[in-house]
Amino acid sequence: MNTTAFLECEDVAWFRDGASLATTARGAAAALARRLGFTSHRSAEVALAVTEAATNVQRHSVDGGLLLRVVRSGAEAGVEFLTVDSGPGMTDVPAAMVDGASSAGTLGIGLGAVARLADHFDLHSVPGRGTVLSARFWPRGAESATPLPGTSGADGVTRPISGETVCGDAWAVRTLVAGPEGAPPVVVVMLCDGLGHGPLAARASQAAVGAFRDCADLSPEGVLTAVDRALRGTRGGAVAVARIEPAEGRVRYCGIGNVSGFLVDPAGRRALLSAPGIVGAQMRRLRTFEEPLPEHGALVMHSDGLTERWDHTALPGLLRHSPLVMAGQLLREAAVRRDDASVVVVKGAW
Repeated sequence: MNTTAFLECEDVAWFRDGASLATTARGAAAALARRLGFTSHRSAEVALAVTEAATNVQRHSVDGGLLLRVVRSGAEAGVEFLTVDSGPGMTDVPAAMVDGASSAGTLGIGLGAVARLADHFDLHSVPGRGTVLSARFWPRGAESATPLPGTSGADGVTRPISGETVCGDAWAVRTLVAGPEGAPPVVVVMLCDGLGHGPLAARASQAAVGAFRDCADLSPEGVLTAVDRALRGTRGGAVAVARIEPAEGRVRYCGIGNVSGFLVDPAGRRALLSAPGIVGAQMRRLRTFEEPLPEHGALVMHSDGLTERWDHTALPGLLRHSPLVMAGQLLREAAVRRDDASVVVVKGAW
């Protein structure tokens, strides 16, 4: 029986590397936790963990940053953060997790303590390339009688172009039961890159997400047709839709414009094809491609804010990590600062 969870998430703000990174991120995280109804004690734990992680980035990273997010499971809302850096990486992750092993200049609580404070923690580091860390906090502790999800089967990251506070890229996921009870659900993922950047691009991508949420026909062609209607009157965008059908062992993919899709496994990757055009303005005749799902693999989709020159096989162990950490590593490897960037990863759903 498939038990993969799918969480709703919202990227709140990126905090870029700089002298005030830890202070600014700490205050924002504490305020967000309180706004979501966390107790003062739990809010302080979130703030402490964010400060430790952000100070590590501030002290040792190159081109690092921290993303603060809201995650939702049903009626419950939590706080999550992701740190991404291109620093020296860690040669011995288990040693770094030992209490008291915090790097010079941090609070000294250590990454092991951060992991214990969080309800879910994941870290992937490659010496000489960088580190990605994620930590999720629910308002109640991990020992709740009704545990909340750890990793999500689909997760992604958006980051605005330098100088902007809103991102013109967006993604969303839906699941549906299409077989007997206990069968893995069908997973449908949509990624939109609104043309340009800034508020007008964000308006287009959010219109795409709204159309996707309301769409009754969850075939790739049905979703793209609905999104095309929704984007008329906006700048339009590049959009791709993937429908993962575990029972059939396949993914069906349809894309228009510069959105990239790949199926990855330990041996390499296979590209998924998109057609030229602009959804909402110049959408050509739709064509859906079908590919077998890779064993022990994942689906990766990203906007052209990432180059295609990433190689996940050069990041040892990456496929064993959560979709969020995978997305963060690919963002670190391939994102450019001169454009909005987004990447979404689906794994463990088949």
